[in-house]
Amino acid sequence: MKTDKIFFIILITGLILICTDISYGQGSGNKYAGEFLAIGVGGRPLGMGGAYVALANDVTAGYWNPSLLSSINYPQFSLMHDERYGNLVNYDYGSIGIPFGKDASLGLSLIRMGIDDIADTRNALIDLNGNGILDPGERLDPEKITKFSTTDYALFLTYAKRYTEKFAYGANLKVIRRNIAEESAWGIGFDVGVSYAITKRFMLGANLMDVTSTYLSWSTGKKEVITPTAKIGSAYSFDFLSGIITPAVDFDVRFENRKTASNFNLGPVSFDLHAGLEYTFKNLFSIRTGYNEIGNLTLGAGVKLPKINIDYSFQKFNGDEDLGNTHRISLTFTLDDEKFMRK
Repeated sequence: MKTDKIFFIILITGLILICTDISYGQGSGNKYAGEFLAIGVGGRPLGMGGAYVALANDVTAGYWNPSLLSSINYPQFSLMHDERYGNLVNYDYGSIGIPFGKDASLGLSLIRMGIDDIADTRNALIDLNGNGILDPGERLDPEKITKFSTTDYALFLTYAKRYTEKFAYGANLKVIRRNIAEESAWGIGFDVGVSYAITKRFMLGANLMDVTSTYLSWSTGKKEVITPTAKIGSAYSFDFLSGIITPAVDFDVRFENRKTASNFNLGPVSFDLHAGLEYTFKNLFSIRTGYNEIGNLTLGAGVKLPKINIDYSFQKFNGDEDLGNTHRISLTFTLDDEKFMRK
């Protein structure tokens, strides 16, 4: 299938050039406007440092690489809960994937990130001199301090198709909703994913997120732009001690002028590395470790039971104890029954 390989390379190159052209045409967009969309989903991927673009083989592919959702042969459901920064931030995810026909799949995913009980002191100032600023001798009235929440939502609608045994493609339509106190924003974006199997054990994948840029429109009239991100990765598996070892490496290529905030940059284009390693023993349990783009070590483990996979992962923030740790657990249910199998 040499034609598939050539088509894969041409498609990736073309999409990256399109992303670059769009980003340059719009400037650098708004840095970190869509950062909550870059956190990732699933216990297994976090344990591998987020190196999952070529490895996704379950319903979470709807986020990581929509093309790989075509690899599921039974309906799947997934739920995830993530607590980070000392339980300050709650990050949740749920998804469903359904095989469609002989070589396609449909998916629906929802991400929510929220911070609750934030103190609102805007109307609690005892302003003695009337300048609207908390000066020495002035204070806040505790009875006038209220609470508010900030929440971010992203809904993904996924279509994936296995074009040949080696090559697959897919796309997401995503709807974004953001809320900060009484203000809110809406946005619509698109992702395009492709994957290519060099061999049964050597995979390449790419996900062009927000490929046409995603526009957020706030109720205040403010506009924000989420510029494209190209997630490109590879994964390889080999036998070892009655099990399988899988190393994976991903690069995030961004076009929003992050410079020194990234691992490496060429002008406004930045590159961030994700690397992971997994050992699975007889398809029963797995242990994982990884290195993510901010230089933190991640750890994880998973167990496979009949019709359900349970995965846990852990991340410690280096150099700042105040940020706390991240704990994530996810469950993936597979309707592994002949009557639900892909026809």
